[in-house]
Amino acid sequence: MPQHLRTIGYCMLLCCLLTTGFLAHGQKLDTVSTFSISGYIDAYYAYYNDSVGSGKFQKFPFTSPRSNAPSVNTAQLSFQYCANKIRGAAVFHYGDIASCAWAAEPYNHIMEAHAGFKIYRTLWLDAGFFRTHFGTEYLLPVENITSSIAVGSVYEPFFESGVRLDWFPVKRLEVVLYLLNGYGTFIDNNEKKSLGTNIAWLIKDNLCLGYTNYIGDDSPVGDSVMHLRTDQNLYINYQYRKFKLVAGFDYCLQQHSDIASGTKTGTMFCGLATVKYQATKRFGIYTRGEYFSDPDALLSARITDYRGRLTGYKVSGATLGAEYKPTDESYVRLEGRMLQMDKDQYIFKDNHKPQNSRLEVMINAGITFDLIRNVRTRIAEHVSEPATGSED
Repeated sequence: MPQHLRTIGYCMLLCCLLTTGFLAHGQKLDTVSTFSISGYIDAYYAYYNDSVGSGKFQKFPFTSPRSNAPSVNTAQLSFQYCANKIRGAAVFHYGDIASCAWAAEPYNHIMEAHAGFKIYRTLWLDAGFFRTHFGTEYLLPVENITSSIAVGSVYEPFFESGVRLDWFPVKRLEVVLYLLNGYGTFIDNNEKKSLGTNIAWLIKDNLCLGYTNYIGDDSPVGDSVMHLRTDQNLYINYQYRKFKLVAGFDYCLQQHSDIASGTKTGTMFCGLATVKYQATKRFGIYTRGEYFSDPDALLSARITDYRGRLTGYKVSGATLGAEYKPTDESYVRLEGRMLQMDKDQYIFKDNHKPQNSRLEVMINAGITFDLIRNVRTRIAEHVSEPATGSED
């Protein structure tokens, strides 16, 4: 059996054990317990005027990455179990996102797999493989206003592993603390641990403010120089009648990482703002502006520009799109984006001629579905001990 299928089988077995392991003879059962299985598929056709070659992924490739070749971003199956004192989730995915944006084999088909238990009231401890806690946008089109993600989001971690404490000190405030193996990795690469924070404050039903961060040194083993990275993100989600706003920015510092000498602190900044107008129940239009500046190449590639300067990427972009929802569980989107690099950064090729801009157009169709939804798997009572007869 291929290694990735064996790994998926082990994780599915873990889900089954979570749903049955606490049904042991004589144990007190939780009062609320549900089990769900759901699915999601996103298919697309995209065109880019960047000539990267047949069958290759585009630059900044993590959603709809193939040009002029209909394909599937993701086909995924989710398992979720939740009880009063324990919970667990596992998501398995196939498609271009799993191939170009996720972990290396044998973990590339595991989107997330984690289990946890309640410590006290609204305080939970979870461990395993997680989707990222960091950033303004999500990765999957169904979770975002747009089908594509901003360039700044490309360089944020999409997945992580470790332990998290999830706490609701009050009803509308969530604080999550992470101990992680590293930046965008399931497997520890240098035996150092990193820290993360996610704070979300639902001020009103239509207004949420959030702060996320990542603090860690991801230098490879054997590197004697510390490169402590402090990456911070602020975001806002706001809905006013038919208008929806999602905006945020990241600011990153990393020790001994300036591109000129490697002895000073390097910096990176990016931001985005997305606005959607829901014209009718089924039809909406949206736009996004984005900016990414990484002069010290902390996250982006290190290149030599047309003036002979060593630098990282500097890019801005504008997106315009429309969405039609045939049902509440499905969508069809038509979207176009223009990316403009710095005037001396010619990283694209149009008909094999160097360009510093790229035009992209994509059509996405997606659907979510429930196979099993919130099925009750336990009864709120004690299991009786077997009766014992009296001795003669």
